[in-house]
This record gives sequence, C-alpha cells and structure tokens, in this order.
Amino acid sequence: LSLSLIDRMAVDKHRAPRTTEKEFGGTLGAVCLPVLLPVTVLYLLSVCCSPSASLLQWPPPLPSPAQLWQPKALAIVLGWLGLQGVLYLLPVGKTAQGLVLRDGSRLQYPINGFHSLCISAVLLAVSVWAGLPLGYLSDILLPLAVCAGGLAFILSLLLYLKSLVAPPHALAPGGNTGNPLYDFFMGRELNPRIGTFDLKYFCELRPGLIGWVVINMGMLMKEVELRGSPSLSMLLVNGFQLLYVTDALWNEEAVLTTMDIAHDGFGFMLAFGDLAWVPFTYSLQAHFLLLHPHSLSTLTAAAITALNALGYFIFRQSNSQKNRFRRDPTDPRVSGLETIATATGKRLLVSGWWGFVRHPNYLGDLLMALAWSLPCGLSHPLPCFHVVYFCTLLVHREARDERQCQGKYGLAWGTYCQRVPYRILPYLY
Repeated sequence: LSLSLIDRMAVDKHRAPRTTEKEFGGTLGAVCLPVLLPVTVLYLLSVCCSPSASLLQWPPPLPSPAQLWQPKALAIVLGWLGLQGVLYLLPVGKTAQGLVLRDGSRLQYPINGFHSLCISAVLLAVSVWAGLPLGYLSDILLPLAVCAGGLAFILSLLLYLKSLVAPPHALAPGGNTGNPLYDFFMGRELNPRIGTFDLKYFCELRPGLIGWVVINMGMLMKEVELRGSPSLSMLLVNGFQLLYVTDALWNEEAVLTTMDIAHDGFGFMLAFGDLAWVPFTYSLQAHFLLLHPHSLSTLTAAAITALNALGYFIFRQSNSQKNRFRRDPTDPRVSGLETIATATGKRLLVSGWWGFVRHPNYLGDLLMALAWSLPCGLSHPLPCFHVVYFCTLLVHREARDERQCQGKYGLAWGTYCQRVPYRILPYLY
C-alpha cells in the first residue's frame, strides 16, 4: 500500500460517520424549534406576569418592544458569562479525563463547578450586603431572557462556522448530516474548544445552572421587599432547587459520561437550552410565587418536603450506584450486584436500583419536579409546566437511550429489557 493510501485509511478510521438518522422532526424541527423555543420562554414569562396567569387567555399577553430590551440586561448577561468564564479557568479542584474519543485521545476537564458556585455565592452575598438590589432581576426578566437567547443564537452560529474547519474526527455522530439547518440545530462539532476552554462543558453546568438559583434568589429578595419576609412556599422552591444545582455541581465529573457531553454536538439545541431555557423556565415557580403568592400549612409543606426528599434519594442513590459500577465494578458497594455480560466486554446491572426500573434516576427527577411545583398550589396550570416538560424530556431521552443501547449491546440489551420491563415508572411505564 502506498503511504498516501495508508494515510487516507487512517483518516477514514477516525472520521465521524455521516449522520443518517435524524431526531426532533428532522429538518422541519430544526427550522421550527429555534423559533418556537424562544417564543415559548417569552410567552411563559409574559403569562406569569399577567394578573390571571392563564395559559389559555386570549388575546395572549404580548410584551411591548420596550419590555423586551434594556441595555442593562445585556450588560448583566455578558458580565455573568464573563465571571463564570473566569471562575472556570481558576486553578482549583482536580482535573478529570473524558471518555475515549474516536481518534483514541481523551480530553482534560477542570472539575471546579462547585467552587464556582461557592465563589459566586460569596460574591453575591457581599454585593447584596453592599446594597446591590438583587430583586431588580424580577423587573428585567424578559430583557434578560431576550439577551440570553440572542447570545445563544450567535454562539450557535459561530459554533457551526467553526465546525466547518474542524478535523473529521472532531465531528459529532448526531449532527453530521450535511444539512446546514439540521447540523446548526443539533451541533456539528462534538467538543468545540478555544485552546483548553471547552465551550460545551462550560455551558452545560455553569452560567445557566448557577444563574437559575441566582434568579430564584432574586425573586425571594423581591418578595422580602414587597411583603416584609419570604413565604414558606418561596423558601421551599429556593431550597429544593438549590439542592438540585448543588448536587449537580458537586458531582460534576459524572456529566462527562452523559449523552450531552459524550454524544451530542454543541449547537443551538444545547446552547439555547443551557443559556436561556434552563435559567428562565426552571425558575418559573419562584417567579410565579412572587406575583401570585400561595400559602402552605406546615403539614402540607412537610409532605411536599418528604416528596422532594424521596425523589432526591432515588436520583442520587441510583446515579451513585451507576457511577461506582462504571469506575470500579469490584467496589464492595456494587460488587455483589447481579449483571449481564455483553459483547462489548461491559456488563449491565440487573439488580439494585437499575433492576428496579431501567432509568431510576429519571424517576427521581420526576418526583422532584412535582415537588417543585406543588408549593405554588393547584389552582393554576402554569407552575406545572415544568412537570409536563420534564415528562416529555425524559420520555424522549429514554427513547434515545434505548436506541443507543440496543445498537451498542444488541442481544444483551434485549435480555436486560426482559429482566427489567419497566422504563421509568414501576408497573406503569
């Protein structure tokens, strides 16, 4: 074989295969969703600000252009992104390796998200003590959402242009169709970086997730301004969601094996989700309670707290069990669990949490999402949007997991599904 032919064979070996199976409605979805998702965010925020907070009111509450844009909002969003970028680069915490890539290499990732959360909290506390009106965030939530969405769109466009000069092995398996609209939406490059700064990994857990709890705290501070003290409902929502974010950042290393990091490219879907959808729709309960207060009895609050604790227990225990088994199957805490051998050499858990249902972590997620909505009461469907969205998201994600595992593990996956017939909800689904 000639040297040039050997070189071409080596390149082809590492080249990302052309994507043939499309998701999210294919090209039509890739055209519609970049419009529908931002409109949905703005609509939910506008409905929340209306007196009735009804999702079906007509005419819908349309904000004026003046309500959608404020230069201060852009400065706040850019400043927040800059702060989180600086914290990402701090030489604190450990460094972890990602999964093996197509060319055999493994990227390095800083595990300092929890440090970023703590430093952000200290800076925020000092700023509030110095007189920063954190409750002002509630007054400019719409402009903040517009600026975050606009920056996500610009970032997605730049990411697509960058992917056009990326080496073949750097492309994502799910966003390499050759259709610019679809690849822009799904993300064409798997791990776009500027030097060692990983753009997807940075956006996944930092600015949006920490921003979510900052917005929640802004709603709490505004409630104190208006009513003298925070309500029990507001305290529960803030506490539950702060626990969720803290857990995600404390266990940041686990995100390196998720589908978002290991499989999906970085395009509009993840960029808008990370920077706009998460902070401005996940904070919907706190926003709702500020404008439509709801009182809780001590007994009701205790029951909701127990529900959130149950969901968190299932979520954390199942994820910890999976991560321990992946790192070291001989760990005494997981070595006694029953497994099924696969053709890949890996083994599938069929006992413990992963013998209960196929996705016990999703079950925990759903229980927590319900607990976040219940402090708002049951008289309005708006706070339950998060539950409906999470059901849709997790059922879709579960279907993606099923397809991938079927292709990866083959007959062993079929055996696993027979042993563990329920996907998320035991005896129901």
